[in-house]
Amino acid sequence: MFYPTKRAVLFMGAGLPVTLMLAVLNPNLWAFGAAWIALVFGLLLYDLIFAPAPTQMQLDAEIPSSLYVGAKTDIAFIYKLKGGRKPVNAEMKLSLGQRLSAAPDVWHPPFEDGNLLGGFRVKALRRGEGLVENLWTRWSGPLGLMWRQTRAPLNKTIAIIPDTRLVKDKAIEIFSRDAAHGQKMQIERGQGTEFDSLREFMPGMDKRAIDWKHSARHRKLHAKEFRTERNHNIVFAIDTGYLMCEPLKGKTRLDWAINASLLIAYVSLKFGDRVGYFGFDKRPYLFSKPVSGTNSFPHLQSLTAQLEYSTNETNFTLSLSSLSKSLMRRSLVIVFTDFVDTTNAELMIENISRLIKNHIVLFVTFKDVEIESLIKAEPKTPADVTKAVIAAALNKERDIVLARLERMGVQIVRTDIENMSTAVLNRFLELKRREMI
Repeated sequence: MFYPTKRAVLFMGAGLPVTLMLAVLNPNLWAFGAAWIALVFGLLLYDLIFAPAPTQMQLDAEIPSSLYVGAKTDIAFIYKLKGGRKPVNAEMKLSLGQRLSAAPDVWHPPFEDGNLLGGFRVKALRRGEGLVENLWTRWSGPLGLMWRQTRAPLNKTIAIIPDTRLVKDKAIEIFSRDAAHGQKMQIERGQGTEFDSLREFMPGMDKRAIDWKHSARHRKLHAKEFRTERNHNIVFAIDTGYLMCEPLKGKTRLDWAINASLLIAYVSLKFGDRVGYFGFDKRPYLFSKPVSGTNSFPHLQSLTAQLEYSTNETNFTLSLSSLSKSLMRRSLVIVFTDFVDTTNAELMIENISRLIKNHIVLFVTFKDVEIESLIKAEPKTPADVTKAVIAAALNKERDIVLARLERMGVQIVRTDIENMSTAVLNRFLELKRREMI
């Protein structure tokens, strides 16, 4: 694609009044006008010919596959030119999706050693999948009269994931405080349900592990040793409906839930368990088979980028029924969700009651800061009293729903935003210690 520059338009326009005036004063001089137009078109053609053609340019770009939310990265775009023609006044512009931004808006790349060197600093604005769409480049010839323009379709997707550096730091802190299960099998007294061996009872061993039948047979006290079970299935069922997309302290509920799930996922992989994700709103749209090994953590990170913000109402019946059919073995299902109306809560309770027959369910919900602030606020007007009464009624309905779930055997975690990761992790570790998984 090519078109005239602003300089060419001004050059053409500057000569037209002069030629028109000469033609008015002396009609025999009209040929000067035609000569001026021919000269301008000749210069435009010359500039176009001596500008590098797009077919002589080869693009080389390295675009990262993932990026943390709020992080910035420099992406270089290098055009390698064939032939001796040099681009003049080159400009580059990068078109991106809504979740990414680039600076500067227009880059003027230098030309060095036969290469046109472009670069943009790309920032991830919001979690999800960011699209790097096209790279627009234009340049002129030696006279600066004609633009040549090309569009390089990139169509690259960058997975914008939560910043997990704090997750790993927290996991390292946990594993330095409590001995974890490495790749080698560790025997821990009083833990585990899987029989490992029988050995002579020694002082300090758990007396509850004494096998009285074998002790009577060998005329010495013998105790059973157990090994901690590994390879449990941990599935995070994350609701991405409209309630989970409401912001709380700078992030959506969904982002807070994902951050907590990634911390538990990393710890679970360290323990040797298998971790998978299940995303749903009005229908289930994401299910990943549980994977094991800490080298699978980047894969789980990229899956969280597919958990999209949604404006749909959550369909618990369809989603949890689909999850139950997808799980082939007993698993710990950690559900991150929120609810307001009792009708939707009834459907949720009904489907969780089916799920808990074959699986352990850990139900994680948020403390509603706004409702609690309305209840605790000192009323100054009748309207404040009305708000406090309505807020207390809503809070009571939530308590009733959570109490019903707890009576069914569901593990409940109801906490504020800042302490969510720690609270869920502590309950998860407690379930492992009690061998409930």
